[in-house]
Amino acid sequence: MVVSLPITPQLQRQLEAWLQEDLGRGDLTASALQGCHGAAHWIAKADGQFCGGVFLEPMVRALDPLAQVRLLVAEGERVASGQRVLELEGAATALVAVERTALNLAMRLSGIATATAALVAGLDGTGVRLADTRKTTPGLRQLEKYAVRCGGGINHRLGLDDAAMLKENHLAWAGGVEAAITAVRASAPWPARVIVEAETEAEAMAAVQAGADGVLLDEFSPQELAVLVPRLRDQARGRDHAAPVVLEASGIHPDALAAYAATGIDLISTSAPVTRSSWLDLSMRFAGAAG
Repeated sequence: MVVSLPITPQLQRQLEAWLQEDLGRGDLTASALQGCHGAAHWIAKADGQFCGGVFLEPMVRALDPLAQVRLLVAEGERVASGQRVLELEGAATALVAVERTALNLAMRLSGIATATAALVAGLDGTGVRLADTRKTTPGLRQLEKYAVRCGGGINHRLGLDDAAMLKENHLAWAGGVEAAITAVRASAPWPARVIVEAETEAEAMAAVQAGADGVLLDEFSPQELAVLVPRLRDQARGRDHAAPVVLEASGIHPDALAAYAATGIDLISTSAPVTRSSWLDLSMRFAGAAG
């Protein structure tokens, strides 16, 4: 799966800030490498989905504007243990200075992509999509959600300004489902979607009746959803406007993906690829002098 993420000025500054965190007052090993021009490559040390190689070039070029990076596999592509994933060359001082930060980032993102791909595979052929959540590492949300896309998932809202999701506390403080939806509709831009997180059948039915664009059905079993989803579809068909309601399951058990998909839901959202994934081990290997 080929996915791209533009290197915006903001992202470039973020990458350079992470690099500077490691450099501090300067790499104390640099004096041993002055004047050396080197070549190296990265290899995968485990099977998985590769993600994050695209961030190496802007990082290494911050230290050596003439450095070259050649990706050997696409972002999101499956790799095998021992496979070479990219090659790079440039000033040796730049290559070793960027090594740890760039590898750490790629290993983290590759782990998320790999975990996502495993769940997406469990939904293959069902038509149900897998989405992420806002349970992300502060400062890394954009990249972690990018990794989910590299694994074949889709992104839920990036932030609070993407869509209005009314949860338990919103509903309690606003005075119920209808009051909360009415207040949001009165102030939000017209393209904004309103989603209600429902923990009971009554909340879900009230959300559809009140005109929610989506209902997130939290911690329902597949057996409960198999009964509830058709009822919600029927309720939605009786609404004043014709737009269908998107039904989403969360709080799911990953080993029961097929059972959830068979209930007729549109979407499964989970934080597991971000919060529970392991890093995919990658390593940089010296390839000799270059140029």
